[in-house]
Amino acid sequence: MSDALVLDARGVVVRYPGNPPVVAVNDVSVQVGAGETVALVGESGSGKSSLARAAAGIEKTVAGAVQFNGMPVTTMGIRRRPVSLTGIQMVFQDPSTSLNPRRRIGDQITDGIQAALARGDEGSRVEEWLERVGLNSAWTTRFPHQFSGGQKQRIAIARALAARPKLLIADEPISALDASTQTSVAALMRDLVAEVGAGMLFISHDLAVVRRIADRTLVMYAGQVLESGRTDELWAEPQHPYTRSLLAAIPEPDGRGRIPAAPSAEDRASWSTVPPIAR
Repeated sequence: MSDALVLDARGVVVRYPGNPPVVAVNDVSVQVGAGETVALVGESGSGKSSLARAAAGIEKTVAGAVQFNGMPVTTMGIRRRPVSLTGIQMVFQDPSTSLNPRRRIGDQITDGIQAALARGDEGSRVEEWLERVGLNSAWTTRFPHQFSGGQKQRIAIARALAARPKLLIADEPISALDASTQTSVAALMRDLVAEVGAGMLFISHDLAVVRRIADRTLVMYAGQVLESGRTDELWAEPQHPYTRSLLAAIPEPDGRGRIPAAPSAEDRASWSTVPPIAR
């Protein structure tokens, strides 16, 4: 991990109203260094997206502290954040909800470029970013409805990276892409954020992609981090029974991998009783 932290979240708690209230994130800490990719993995409902949104200042925390480049991140939402916090950019799972259907894609990528310029960072061209995410640079005047789901996600990635963020938070950013391009786009995101000295918090269900691009991985279950460490070490020697269960479910490339039995209720109950493992 880099000595220069772009994200330093400690003891984060996110709670949603209910009877009883739902604790989505329970005393979780995560740090991301400049030039580093940190992955959050775990099944649906484990708290990954809630933690990511808290790190971006979108979700309110009831405890803990979140800092970006040494500055506290307050819950202001995306549109009301100060210029300094445009250094945090987020790519969401569904690009149809994050792109404005009434604006040309060139104008939307320009928003990212202008955010970079407002912070005093280097400018760039819309066409450059379209090309870098594998799209035709002549498509700047088109509207989002003229693109496939995978193409729209590439546009959302281009807009986020055009802002030259210091922290990119990617919440299931490759799920809308076809299988043949998921790894290449994830690797492109990693390379581009590293190029500008940024860090990336990468959330994905695709553990094969995570293994290829993440420097460190945090395994979440029921709002807590059960195991964390360097990705290569975690894959080689998983220590927590939940981590072993996740990795056992990854299909083998040759198609011969067995489908493991679903964890029993006893297995699930035991996962939370094993102390968290950090390496």
